[in-house]
Amino acid sequence: MPSKYIFITGGVVSSLGKGVAAASIGMLLENRGYRVALQKFDPYLNVDPGTLSPYQHGEVFVTDDGAETDLDLGHYERFTSLITSKENNWTAGRIYNAIINKERKGDFLGKTIQVIPHVTDEIKNAIYSISDSFDIVIVEIGGTVGDIESLPFLEAIRQIRQELGKENTLFIHLTLVPFIPAAGELKTKPTQHSVKELREIGIQPDIILCRTDRFLSKEIKSKIALFTNVPEEAVITAKDVNTVYEIPLVFSQEGIDSIILKLLNLDDKGNDLNKWVEMVEKIKNPVDEVDIYLIGKYTGLTDSYKSLNEALIHGGIPFRLKVNIIWTSSEGGMETEETEEILKDADGILIPGGFGKRGIEGMINAIRFARETKTPFFGICLGMQCASIEFARNVCNLKNANSEEFDPDTEYKIFLKLRELKGIEDMGGTMRLGKYRCVLEKNSLAYKIYQKDEIWERHRHRYEFNPEMEKIMASNGLKITGRYPEKNLVEIIELSNHPWFIGCQFHPEFKSKPLDPHPLFKSFIKACYDHRINKKK
Repeated sequence: MPSKYIFITGGVVSSLGKGVAAASIGMLLENRGYRVALQKFDPYLNVDPGTLSPYQHGEVFVTDDGAETDLDLGHYERFTSLITSKENNWTAGRIYNAIINKERKGDFLGKTIQVIPHVTDEIKNAIYSISDSFDIVIVEIGGTVGDIESLPFLEAIRQIRQELGKENTLFIHLTLVPFIPAAGELKTKPTQHSVKELREIGIQPDIILCRTDRFLSKEIKSKIALFTNVPEEAVITAKDVNTVYEIPLVFSQEGIDSIILKLLNLDDKGNDLNKWVEMVEKIKNPVDEVDIYLIGKYTGLTDSYKSLNEALIHGGIPFRLKVNIIWTSSEGGMETEETEEILKDADGILIPGGFGKRGIEGMINAIRFARETKTPFFGICLGMQCASIEFARNVCNLKNANSEEFDPDTEYKIFLKLRELKGIEDMGGTMRLGKYRCVLEKNSLAYKIYQKDEIWERHRHRYEFNPEMEKIMASNGLKITGRYPEKNLVEIIELSNHPWFIGCQFHPEFKSKPLDPHPLFKSFIKACYDHRINKKK
């Protein structure tokens, strides 16, 4: 069977949730027995989001093959069985870069390079390139209809409809249907205008997803259908929910998967959502809660730590625990003697990845508190780096110990720039990226958690633990329990006299799913809950 294509566009305002909508539709179609791929096109001119501030674009999601991608790929992996790669995320910058490289090599034989057909052809080739072995390819177009930079992508998918026909392509448009309290009613005009804009560039949506805070009445759906030229049954409520994992259930209730199968002439194989329903029920009806203090630099925008946020929630699901994440800036009070007062109610402390020296002293203070009070601690990437520095300073008495990243002139360099990056100053795509092997020590907490001799995890870092510091750190109680054997890189550290204290060089949050929580997060949340209970005794 040739692949079928579903194109998802957005209108009215950004951040309506196209990524979660695409992932939810993918989950429902996979649940129907179809092999589903998802792909994201971003219209900005950066080659990838790797050099963007998290405040600009949220987290950078890293794939097994080392691509730095949009955070929506995290949704794709959490909702479906898909393992994404660099082919699942393209930016306008990457598209144009590919075209310019071809032109410089003479591949166009002296032709004038134009948006149509050269840019649109490159976009179509990227879409077709992931079709092998998939029944359905869901393509999300970033940005908002009406943006200048989105036009080449919209033109490309319009051409694909012309090439493959209606039975093989489907357009879904996500819009906003706001409720105006003063008028006491829902307003459909933004949706009407958004669809009008889409139709002016040659795309007639087949399904309208209406982001709203309540289920749409038959009258509202009928009005939208009339003005957008879609069947009433294809006007779908995309209602606000308490947890994103409820969205596929709302979509299924609205019948979107059945409509898609009908429009694409695909067999209805039936569905079984019982496991997903049970998982959502556990999230919505917890028996208790746990407070995790997440101490970072980008806490003003929670999307900066999207996968981490979700992985913590996943860790609580098996125990029916609500995970309260207390977003705490590592600057200000955390850098003073106020640390203990700020963290006194913490059931667990987590320090995530990041770059640069801003806020580092606050993180180190938090780690000292966790170590001395036996509060469960989880340090990821930069968090492991800071944990090693704190231990060197306050346990090994190596005054002013630091990382080469934060203080190039320190006497005690606990972390060094990766050997292979010496002399490389470019920021984009130059880190240790993607999936690498880690061998575990059998008498370790990490081995007890994973129950495996070796694991494969995703990385995104520029610095490594200084092997010259291992001996003195180990003699004072720091345990190195995970290594990348090919280059003897330290991957996991633990403390021998602490109930749960782990730092890891990799990013386990990228591999956690709601139906399959990552073992480190599952174990961490359990330890945090035990600590909470013990504090009350």
